[in-house]
Amino acid sequence: MAGLKPRSVVLLSGGMDSCVCAALAVRDTDAAALHISYGQRTQEKERDAFERICDRLEIEMRLVLRNESLSTIGGSALTDRNIQVPEAGETVEIGAGAVPITYVPFRNAHFLAAAVSWAEVLDATSVYIGAVEQDSSGYPDCRPAYYRAFNEAIKVGTREGKIEIVTPLIAMRKAEIVKAGLALGAPFDLTWSCYSREDRGCGVCESCVLRLRAFADAGATDPVPYMEQAVSSRV
Repeated sequence: MAGLKPRSVVLLSGGMDSCVCAALAVRDTDAAALHISYGQRTQEKERDAFERICDRLEIEMRLVLRNESLSTIGGSALTDRNIQVPEAGETVEIGAGAVPITYVPFRNAHFLAAAVSWAEVLDATSVYIGAVEQDSSGYPDCRPAYYRAFNEAIKVGTREGKIEIVTPLIAMRKAEIVKAGLALGAPFDLTWSCYSREDRGCGVCESCVLRLRAFADAGATDPVPYMEQAVSSRV
């Protein structure tokens, strides 16, 4: 029928960026939300954030998957308890050095493959992912070239080749993402970004530091709780 929004699948981890991405998807499409648990340290908290964000954004169609391969393969501080989650350096710019140990090898390919598969079943025309290149940890699977290449693979590897990966945040600064989320009414209070804790944000991992800086630069207050003694020197 004329006037109906196109169907999309949005990858929703439960973090700040994916929440804003989901809000955009809901605004512009008939969005279905996909969450993948992969043995990460905070998977229970992230799963809870996913459900709550979907409730707030009124996303009814949801799918939760478990990917055992990433934690079995290991190689990341997020999935291997024998590797410590590092604190963000106070003098080194985040993302300026080597790819950090919090990088999960080729993770987004696993996520996108599942999302595209579901998109085919749902007859969706787009897959939204909240990848960010600016103000990020420097993960190689968050680069624009990566998504251009993946879109080419979708064209030749799916039934109709019509599904497109959409990365609306990829060129935005974190503070810009916060401002966009506030304008959209994205439920930041329900999100979770910390790499290591599920009760309060540690305030010292790269994800927490980037998030705290973003809210400060946007002139806004981050609504999630943090370990107070860890935050004071990081913002």
